[in-house]
Amino acid sequence: MEALTLTRSTEATGLLEEGKFDVVFLDLHMASPDGIELARQMRRTESNRKTPIILLSDDQRPSAMSVGFEAGASFFLYKPIDKDRLLKLIRATQGTMEHDRRRTRRISLESRVLLQFGAEELEAQSVDISPTGMLVRSDRTLPRGSPVSIHMHLSEKMRPVMGEGSVVRIAGGNQMGIHFDGLAPEEAERLQEFLLPLIAGS
Repeated sequence: MEALTLTRSTEATGLLEEGKFDVVFLDLHMASPDGIELARQMRRTESNRKTPIILLSDDQRPSAMSVGFEAGASFFLYKPIDKDRLLKLIRATQGTMEHDRRRTRRISLESRVLLQFGAEELEAQSVDISPTGMLVRSDRTLPRGSPVSIHMHLSEKMRPVMGEGSVVRIAGGNQMGIHFDGLAPEEAERLQEFLLPLIAGS
């Protein structure tokens, strides 16, 4: 493995336009341009448009993760950096999968999901899931834009992944696309670690 390390983010722009990298690590809160702006610039280049981006962050706000994914990040890694998590992410970026498949790839998975909408509790079943959202099936659907609290029972071996989301689309009459708007960093990491082996093996 050959690594190139820069101490000034201003040096990165030219390198990302001219060179080709297998994976790029960006710090969310670097000096200008920060990790978000560099991620956006990368997605506009020809050579690194689909290169996996791992965004490093100590920002504990769920909104930071949403902004990072929107800018083009493939994965998040929270500080302090854990070596095992780092290696898992590097392995997950290997192979022929393209960036968009990796970041938004929905893994088919049937699991129990509880959605809280105001005072109502709706029981649903996941159809597929990704680090940024999921498709669920339920006896009834909620209007687009509805905010929901989410409890995902992904495995008997782990406690439910919990967070906030919103309904972004209705499909097939009884299915809802839900975007994760507010997963706490620890919840996002648990979801990501659960999905990594499935994404890498798909």
